[in-house]
Amino acid sequence: MIKEYQGNDMIVATQIDKFYGNGCHALKAVSAIVHRAEVVVVIGPSGSGKSTFLRTLNQLETISSGSISIDGTDMYDKDTDINKLREEVGMVFQGFNLFPHMSVLENVMLAPLKVSKRNRQEVESHARQLLCKVGLETRIDNYPSQLSGGQMQRVAIARALAMKPNIMLFDEPTSALDPEMVGEVLDVMKGLAEDGMTMVVVTHEMGFAREVADRVLFMEEGQLLVDDTPTTFFDNPPHSRLAEFLSQVL
Repeated sequence: MIKEYQGNDMIVATQIDKFYGNGCHALKAVSAIVHRAEVVVVIGPSGSGKSTFLRTLNQLETISSGSISIDGTDMYDKDTDINKLREEVGMVFQGFNLFPHMSVLENVMLAPLKVSKRNRQEVESHARQLLCKVGLETRIDNYPSQLSGGQMQRVAIARALAMKPNIMLFDEPTSALDPEMVGEVLDVMKGLAEDGMTMVVVTHEMGFAREVADRVLFMEEGQLLVDDTPTTFFDNPPHSRLAEFLSQVL
């Protein structure tokens, strides 16, 4: 069940800069807004800063300047409990990062039990519902070694949803999968979008961006060059660098 919010702007990133210690300027004055129940897809060439930008949205990467608010909370305010805020922002990575000694069900239940200290019976019931939602109801007692890559990524999605987040971030969730397994993960993500989950997705899956995204962002060398609807983005690219990029990947 998706939570209801006050206000429509779930993520507001303003003039974000990110410098690394080696002098690399990874993000250059990036500003973007993600509205409630919106799906925003971020694309761009390798090294463009798209994953860095995504990771700033739950402070896995700290920004050098600028501001980020999540559902009206300033991430960098001294009174903000960043660990509590992170519970509101689920994240799915390229790697699955499942605990190999735990069953599928135990992997999904772990964080709500240990971090949120929720009731075990309620957590197990919710975990079973989520695993059914991602099509793994028959795999609940299996271990990660008994699953395919696509199945493991679907467990990782269920695990992130188990914390009942308001926002889901996906960092190239299909890039480590064999081609025939990509569709099953994208189908789960499409289902989340249909349920009204606010999502930011870094991906190379252009079909997903065209079909599911409300807006598509294009990044190049740490800059956000394009923020537009899928129709304009793909059919009438508003920037020459985007047009060049699309001609190489489509």
